[in-house]
Amino acid sequence: MKKSNKKWISLLLALLIFIISAPTVHAQTSESENKEEILAPYFIIQNPDSAVDRFPLKETSVTTNINGVIAETYVTQVYANEGENPINASYVFPASSNVTVHGMTMEIGNQRVTAQIKEKEEAKQEFEQAKSEGKSASLLQQQRPNVFTMDVANIMPGDTARIELHYTELIGPVDGSYEFVFPTVVGPRCLSPSEIGNPDSAWVETPYLPDGDTPPGKYNITVNLSTGVPITKLSSKSHEINVSKKGDSMATVTLSNPNDYAGNRDFILKYKLTGEELQSGLVLTRGESENYFMLTVQPPERFVPEDIPPREYIFVLDVSGSMFGYPLDTAKTLIHDLVSGLKETDKFNLILFSGTSIQMSPESLPATEDNIKEAFRLIDQEDGSGWTSLAPALEDALAIPMDESIARSIVVITDGYISGEQNIFDIINGNMNKASFFSFGIGSSVNDYLIKGIATAGLGESFIVTDEEDALSTADKFRTYIQSPLLTDIQVTYDGFDVFDVEPAVPSTLFASKPIVLFGKWQGEPSGIITITGKTGNQDYEQKIQVSDIKAMEQSNAICYLWARNRLERLMDYGYSKDDPEVKDEVTQIGLTYSIMTPYTSFIAVIDEIRNPEANSTDVDQPLPLPLKVSNLAVGGGYRAYSEPGDIILIMTLAGVVIINLLFRKKRYQK
Repeated sequence: MKKSNKKWISLLLALLIFIISAPTVHAQTSESENKEEILAPYFIIQNPDSAVDRFPLKETSVTTNINGVIAETYVTQVYANEGENPINASYVFPASSNVTVHGMTMEIGNQRVTAQIKEKEEAKQEFEQAKSEGKSASLLQQQRPNVFTMDVANIMPGDTARIELHYTELIGPVDGSYEFVFPTVVGPRCLSPSEIGNPDSAWVETPYLPDGDTPPGKYNITVNLSTGVPITKLSSKSHEINVSKKGDSMATVTLSNPNDYAGNRDFILKYKLTGEELQSGLVLTRGESENYFMLTVQPPERFVPEDIPPREYIFVLDVSGSMFGYPLDTAKTLIHDLVSGLKETDKFNLILFSGTSIQMSPESLPATEDNIKEAFRLIDQEDGSGWTSLAPALEDALAIPMDESIARSIVVITDGYISGEQNIFDIINGNMNKASFFSFGIGSSVNDYLIKGIATAGLGESFIVTDEEDALSTADKFRTYIQSPLLTDIQVTYDGFDVFDVEPAVPSTLFASKPIVLFGKWQGEPSGIITITGKTGNQDYEQKIQVSDIKAMEQSNAICYLWARNRLERLMDYGYSKDDPEVKDEVTQIGLTYSIMTPYTSFIAVIDEIRNPEANSTDVDQPLPLPLKVSNLAVGGGYRAYSEPGDIILIMTLAGVVIINLLFRKKRYQK
């Protein structure tokens, strides 16, 4: 046997021995010590004898009412303690990165409490005090714009606790199609070395069930759709649905198979409208203290110039463990379609990344048949292993020598299962003069905060690919976007209409035929003319809207929440500094004024009754299912299993697969 093979086998055996002994070490430490030591996802193996203690969340019900382009969602979580001991439960759950969370209530028995928005530290202290005093309480905190944590304290034996959340978001059309996405599960995240030990990343230590296991609780989704114009092609590729129509412009959508657990992949509802575009134009609302508007402007019809100038594309492909199987197979199909569509006058390069990155060539190459075949060869060798470390791969892409006469686009293809999103946005913000950035999210429950943020910060577009069937059409859409002329030099003027605090202040450059949406405040009487101008290709573009033609709605809060969401996005989502006290103060004030969730404001609800005088509740971390078609290889570091010793075989097998994969991968690239 070769010495190199002996070395790898010895390493494998050493790792397996370490893993076998690891649970014994963890069993001798306290839960608080474990939380400090292990900041990574880990497995929980179900044990029927203690299932009640480990699964206090019995039911999740989602009801979304879509009126026009505004969606209001109510999420109700039911915790039922059927055991003999009081419970404190902690749960991680997702939302779309576009939502504004602005309401929470808690109900236990016949007592119902409306949560109050408070500064984050104040809310946390109030929760801990209530918990120690034996009072029932709930705390909702934002960890990322699309990740929240719910903590509930002192759920007594026999209690049924209902927590209801309320949030609002905008649904915009792209190429005439509308899409409502409700994320149901947070995928496992990988920590970068700089994040280890950071309290803001502690939520990443989330327990997961092994691939194929789902919680016993119910997960219900209902969407009530009211558009005002006829609905066509209403469908869902993520779930089997029942559709009940009420006329041409109203429909109710429910899940058709209650035995198919719905909470392990994003719920995606698509539909088209006939007739004129929905909510195209101006919406005005009057409030008690301020008035708000939403301006929706359809961009011009795109055209394709006869002579498209050459471009350079650098494809950055995630080949980490979380991409194993279906996500990576889909990504391979996608990148085959993307690269095959390039012209020979275009240049391209390929970077494959997991814990490390592999670059196809030191310089970008012409998109010739031979070079494309070489790219396919590299891609087809990958099957997914290792951590997800995107930042070094982006830096490698930016370090590739540039031809100043050719426009560069960096295309990131990943499921986004990292926790250091801000580091990625910082890299992009620091290099916007070098490239535009596009992003493809691959999988059933992608990290849309990262996927959308890459495109938003990088002045590009984001795409979501849920299966291989979508890959070809999405690649075609990408080519259409990048080959179409931009709508640039956009200017919006308000002649005779007194407006202020417009968000965004400067509309973004458009690659796609989707509407420009602006939010702002107005005062006085609704009058005057709004004029939108710009350049598309070598042509001038102009659109005018007569304000006096629009009747203002009374007491509609949805627009003010959407305005607040856009202001927060500009302040901090994709490029702010957490160390900037002015930003923190403004974000905190917006949260308190509008009663909405931010990184610095949280919802707290307390029942002012001592229900557990001894305050002897058991702390429980609610485990999550792995997203559908995401393998066990997505969960790395700090493996822990609450089970009999035999269950450790699962983890041993995973460790073996990872090391063997690394061995063969090393051999391939040495050839």
